[in-house]
Amino acid sequence: MSLQQFRYTFENFVVGSSNQFANAAAMAVASQPGTAYNPLFIYGGSGLGKTHLLHAIHTQIAKNWPDLVDVYLSAATLINELINAIRYEKIHELQNKYRCMDVMLLDDVQFMAGKERTQEEFFHIFNSFYESQKQIVLTSDKVPKEIPELEERLRTRFEWGLIADIQPPDVETRVAILNKKAETDGIPLPADVSLFLASHVHSNVRILEGSLLRLKAFSEMAHESISIDMCRHLLKDIVEDQQTFISSEEIIKAVSRHFKIRTTDIKSPKRAKDIAIARQVAMYLCREMTAESFPEIGTHFGGKDHSTVIHAVNKIAGLVLNDSSLQKDIQLIRRSLS
Repeated sequence: MSLQQFRYTFENFVVGSSNQFANAAAMAVASQPGTAYNPLFIYGGSGLGKTHLLHAIHTQIAKNWPDLVDVYLSAATLINELINAIRYEKIHELQNKYRCMDVMLLDDVQFMAGKERTQEEFFHIFNSFYESQKQIVLTSDKVPKEIPELEERLRTRFEWGLIADIQPPDVETRVAILNKKAETDGIPLPADVSLFLASHVHSNVRILEGSLLRLKAFSEMAHESISIDMCRHLLKDIVEDQQTFISSEEIIKAVSRHFKIRTTDIKSPKRAKDIAIARQVAMYLCREMTAESFPEIGTHFGGKDHSTVIHAVNKIAGLVLNDSSLQKDIQLIRRSLS
């Protein structure tokens, strides 16, 4: 198995609410190619995991169905092959090449837009696959009806099967992605840094993982541990600093309203379960949404020690990955603050 195949597997794909449906559909296709969801059309923004899922399907099919011949390629590659086939009068050879395949995994089909000859040839290849019950998986940055200059007959065929979207991941999923990447690459990543990065780098997963690799390289060269200060210094070009928009006091009030617990109780030493959870959620959100350090956050909660804040942040960060009710609570609080 190649390095790329090892990296892009279902086991290495971090699943969250934003990509759960697309992941389940991809796994179904990989387990029964040609029978479930044909074609499967996955769409979403750049860097959200579409190509990862294509490679994961390829790897799983190769493992479970070693006799099947599959092909993974980008639309750009197909266009270049077609140009060469036309130039050297080998169109029939190109058509036969793909008709001998059992599975087609085509990335970035939006690049076919406006290329009439490419769409013409792919129309025939698509029909051949579909009529032979061979699996087709397509990805795009847009849903079929929004791809400009796409022939109607192709558009309707793309919509014959299942359309699954991938949305930008929420902060909990971004934390899980960072932790998975750090574990895989052997990067010592403190929990507070993981939360800080996930909370301030929103653009896409590729940039999120790239930021982690930049931190690793700088950490090794400077012989320093990865820290939030290092993030602010090294990633100032991409970190979206939110500290000027919201304060810890505003967060505490929002948590108080949501859980219907007085702010004085949240700041008090009281240990009743409902109060303790609200307090820990407030500390977690303060760490996520402000630039304050652990000791600074502790001052808003009756002078709590920094170790107490660290414990609260780590506890909620762990719980929220598996507790859908708590995850919903935190999302509602974030929404009220924004």
